[in-house]
Amino acid sequence: MNERTLEQQRIEYINQKFLATPLAGLIIWTIIGIMGIFFSDFVAVWSIFIGTGSIVYLGLFLSKYTGENFLDKSKPKNEFDTLFLFTAGQAILVYSIAIPFFLVDYTSLPMSVGILTGLMWVPFSWIIKHWVGIFHTLTRTVTILILWYLLPEYRFIAIPFAIVAIYIITLLILKNRKNLNKPQ
Repeated sequence: MNERTLEQQRIEYINQKFLATPLAGLIIWTIIGIMGIFFSDFVAVWSIFIGTGSIVYLGLFLSKYTGENFLDKSKPKNEFDTLFLFTAGQAILVYSIAIPFFLVDYTSLPMSVGILTGLMWVPFSWIIKHWVGIFHTLTRTVTILILWYLLPEYRFIAIPFAIVAIYIITLLILKNRKNLNKPQ
């Protein structure tokens, strides 16, 4: 039997493109920001709940066009895909923090969901042995906190578009990073 070691699986995982999911996040947060501009806070709130819940599905769809094809059953199982799914599950569970805070102050939603769903980038950084996830999480957290305090009347606009800007930078970093076992 030709079992791949964890390190071999990690190298395979590291050498993926990682474009579909951040691209999905960029698209969804852009839509959320647009909703914040043109619609009531009620609609903006629902766009955050529905939109962030849709990122994974949009990522699955986009993966067919980025060459990642997450649903390809012919690819060998990789334990780091499973680990990343656990980190995504962790991000979903933190809605248990966002929802009670939202019920007290509905304008907290862009901040709490924006920060909490960005936390999965920390273990991602460790998995791929690259600083991009740490950059994404720290920049996202600090920027969201600053905007939440400085622009309280624009929380449903400024925060989503800040997340979009961070996704753009993150995608550029991911696109240009050096992978293991590839010619430099």
